[in-house]
Amino acid sequence: MLKELLSLFSSDDALARMGQDFSRMLDLAHGLAVRAGQVFFEETSKDHEREAIARDDRKINKLERRIRKQVITHLTISSNPGDVPYCLLLMGIVKDVERLGDYSKNIAEVHDEGGGPLPDDDNTAELRDIRRIVESTFGSVNDVFTSSDSEAAIALIRGGWHVATRCDTLITRVAGSDYDAATTTSLVLGTRYYKRLQSHLLNVLSGVVMPLHKLNYFDEDMLEDEDPFAPDEDPFAPDEDGDSEHEESDVEEAV
Repeated sequence: MLKELLSLFSSDDALARMGQDFSRMLDLAHGLAVRAGQVFFEETSKDHEREAIARDDRKINKLERRIRKQVITHLTISSNPGDVPYCLLLMGIVKDVERLGDYSKNIAEVHDEGGGPLPDDDNTAELRDIRRIVESTFGSVNDVFTSSDSEAAIALIRGGWHVATRCDTLITRVAGSDYDAATTTSLVLGTRYYKRLQSHLLNVLSGVVMPLHKLNYFDEDMLEDEDPFAPDEDPFAPDEDGDSEHEESDVEEAV
């Protein structure tokens, strides 16, 4: 799906601008997430840092609106119906990038919204490692998108799939601890926001490897399948247990 979209980007000036704007959104969101992590873990929140984070978040929002306008305009005047699925793909994943900016800003605001100092213990160390994985994924997504590297996308999806489970486990540990309310707030919100960042990153990556109707979804078997790009099976065929429903995981879970 993405390979065809990139081909369209290179063949049409309007679509090329959409691709450039989307790449710019990803770059801004990545930088925003890194700075927000520094504010959160170093517990610094100077006025100029807040202003820079808010400014980049506004830029991301403006780029999202511009891309959506470009897509609508292109579909209105285009005579090629083949552009429709790729424009719909772009409309879907720009919302994920906009959410990446929002959750990054939320991370930077935790200490200003009642969060306390982070303890020097195993729980904070675990959260730091989750941050490392999220930022590492973030740093690769734009290159994977622009190169339409399906194998790299699958590797990132497989490598990042466990982050949600680790976040849930960490929140359970924090809930059973004896931290004060402010410290608990910081750990729980920080963990939750990093979980959401990783989920939206995987949503973007799903646009590289999944057909449009499965955007934001992954078959459970895909992460273990040696050939994740094999043709879809009949969705109404019964499985080995006789159940006709094929279980899928929604990367974008309810907040």
